Amino acid sequence: MRRPLPVRGIPLRALAPNAVTALALCSGLTGIRFAIGGEWERAVLMVLLAGVLDGIDGRVARMLRGESRFGAELDSLSDAISFGVSPALILYLWALLNEPRVGWIVSLIYAVFTALRLARFNARIDVADQPHKSAGFLTGIPAPAGAGLAMLPLYIWIWSDEAIFRSPWIVAPWVAFVAFLMVSSLATFSWSSLKLRRHIRFEAIAILVIVAAALVSAPWQTLTVVCVAYLATLPFSIRSYGRIRRQREAAAARP
Repeated sequence: MRRPLPVRGIPLRALAPNAVTALALCSGLTGIRFAIGGEWERAVLMVLLAGVLDGIDGRVARMLRGESRFGAELDSLSDAISFGVSPALILYLWALLNEPRVGWIVSLIYAVFTALRLARFNARIDVADQPHKSAGFLTGIPAPAGAGLAMLPLYIWIWSDEAIFRSPWIVAPWVAFVAFLMVSSLATFSWSSLKLRRHIRFEAIAILVIVAAALVSAPWQTLTVVCVAYLATLPFSIRSYGRIRRQREAAAARP
């Protein structure tokens, strides 16, 4: 009788990306701690830092060849908390607390929809037939982008100091709208699949430098512009995917 093979633990090379993921989780949770103390700028920065770390851990894993099922599950858990639970609580404590019933319902919707988006992504990760993915698009907006968009009224409030942007009747519909975008079937651009033409690479680098400088000197205004610019790309991504889908349908109809 053959003995079952021993279950191997997590390889050493997978510890680095998992540590980065854990830092992202800690950052998202720390945002809640700052929100409880009314330190709104620090709370937002912690969620944004979690987004940066979330973008790094996958690249570290691929560089070190440290991808693992454990890392994938930890990453999903970190995303659900950092980009679902944390922004929902921050926005609730900041603006939605004044209308606790409606505000809590919207916060729950946002947090649950973030988890649903991540669950849908994980459930389809091994599915071969994914029209959006094969064409270089995402289905709905990703969780980190959703967290950044959901806090747009908070950015504007910080730099403008206009009380209207803290109104629950503005924040609640906006947060619900962003939650819908995350679980929607809209085709959105995938940054990893974007390829720049050779003659515009220098211009792209210049734009990145300008954005980085703007984030340092005027972070909240820059984040507002970035959110608006990202929303402006949605009609173009939908149109681009529609064109690709029609081309595929025409090719499939040919004898």
